[in-house]
Amino acid sequence: MATISFGGLGNGLDFGQVVDQLVKASRIPVDRLNAKKADLNSKSTDFATLSTKLIALQSTADKMRLPSSFDRSGVSVSDSTVLAATGASSAVQGSYTIKVAQLAQSHQITNRAAKAVASATTDIVSGLSGTFTFRVGSGTDQTVSLSAAATIEDLKTAINDLGAGVTASVINTGSESSPAYRLALTAVNTGAGNTVTIVADNTDLDFLNSSGAGGTDTLQAAQDAVIIVGDPNLNPVTFQRSSNTMTDAIAGVSLTLNKTTGSDTILVNVSRDVTAVQTNIKDLAAAYNEVVKFINERSTYDVASKEGGIFFNEPTVRRVLSQLRTALSSVVSGLTTYVSVGDVGFKTERDGTVTIDDVRLSAALSSNYAAVKNLFVTQTGSVGVAQLVNTAVDTLDDIESGALTLRKHGLTDQISDVTDEIARKEDLIAQYEERLRRQYAALDGLLGQLQSQIGFLQANSSLTRKN
Repeated sequence: MATISFGGLGNGLDFGQVVDQLVKASRIPVDRLNAKKADLNSKSTDFATLSTKLIALQSTADKMRLPSSFDRSGVSVSDSTVLAATGASSAVQGSYTIKVAQLAQSHQITNRAAKAVASATTDIVSGLSGTFTFRVGSGTDQTVSLSAAATIEDLKTAINDLGAGVTASVINTGSESSPAYRLALTAVNTGAGNTVTIVADNTDLDFLNSSGAGGTDTLQAAQDAVIIVGDPNLNPVTFQRSSNTMTDAIAGVSLTLNKTTGSDTILVNVSRDVTAVQTNIKDLAAAYNEVVKFINERSTYDVASKEGGIFFNEPTVRRVLSQLRTALSSVVSGLTTYVSVGDVGFKTERDGTVTIDDVRLSAALSSNYAAVKNLFVTQTGSVGVAQLVNTAVDTLDDIESGALTLRKHGLTDQISDVTDEIARKEDLIAQYEERLRRQYAALDGLLGQLQSQIGFLQANSSLTRKN
């Protein structure tokens, strides 16, 4: 819009201020719409945050929804330098005596010192070309081709480039002043079944001793790990595996071997990890309380200002609280010992949050762990509390029909409508302001002309009186 200025009449009246005030008055409905939009944006943000907290609650419930996720095993080892142990939910409780007789090793060989080369850049192929073939365990033969100028470094690189289960390296078994370079081959995998066998070698390294002075030195034998589980004086069971990690010696327990025990033994104790279960139950209560507190903080009403919080009088929020409260406190059908969370120490406070009596929960877990588990997990004949909470959140947050989802979509639509209305009114105000400025500019010009005519008449009147 072009700028329109006012000349003024010198009588203290500023038409520019008049227009500004009139425009300001016409903006009152827009200001109200902007305030409404700000409130809707705040409410939309808080509903999004509420959804996030519900998902967090659902995540904690998922940790106890299934029997496999509810059960936790605690594993301790009498000597952690010998082995490390971790237990799965399927771990069988008990104390296990273990003797580590042997660790698994990777096979490692090198060519004999007599066939070492004095320089890593020395040619190791006597003819116009050469080949080097090896095999790992019962695998297929692996061959590299070498040119006449190939060096020990070239052979090393060619073997490593195959990625065939062997790592080649060049080692100096001499001194700095008088080096003696040899090729070391190491099986990538441990175990007696992963021996490295040289099938063909027509290089000067002479792994197959075609000259009578060559051959192979074994730096480390290929061997399996061997452990003995059980009392050595009774009928223990021996396990022999190609890896130092064993997952089938103790049901549900993974063992990682670090060193042998000689003639000694160690103890691996597998027990139920009640502490982890108790923590999961407390986490469920804490996540539930996060939702309740978040809603409570936004549902207050100030009597003095007569203003309510963001969630005040929100039926969707009341529905969220009602469904979650029902899910958490419901009596689980099909159970007899513990039928609701109140039986294991849960208590609902006046503000809707829950507290847990630690002593009562610990006693329940100690005296009847299975009954506590049945209360939370889903199994044949009963839907546990964890599943009830999970389902409640799914129902509220369903992408098509969830009450929370529909409310968030409704707020989005409202914000869009208000934004459009603001834009429409802003256009009308802009047109109104332009019209006012043109009208007052015309009035300003007219009054200016009148002022000039009055001045002219006053001047002529003075001349007439003097004559």
